[in-house]
Amino acid sequence: MSQSLYILTICLFLGTILLVFGMRFLSAFLQARARLANDDAYRLIAEKAVAIQSSLADIKGRLASVEKILKEVE
Repeated sequence: MSQSLYILTICLFLGTILLVFGMRFLSAFLQARARLANDDAYRLIAEKAVAIQSSLADIKGRLASVEKILKEVE
């Protein structure tokens, strides 16, 4: 077995190992980035829900005062 063939075989083996670990790292990185984007989307939805709840509470208070006025008029 010649020396160049031996070095080529070892380089291919080590290159394969590095490629597999690189692909795993890239996959974990992309999953973390997607999870972060998803968390941001959920955070925005939660903020909108809180804003809607506060506006509904304001409307509920106004409706209660209108009902009170209407009962006084009767």
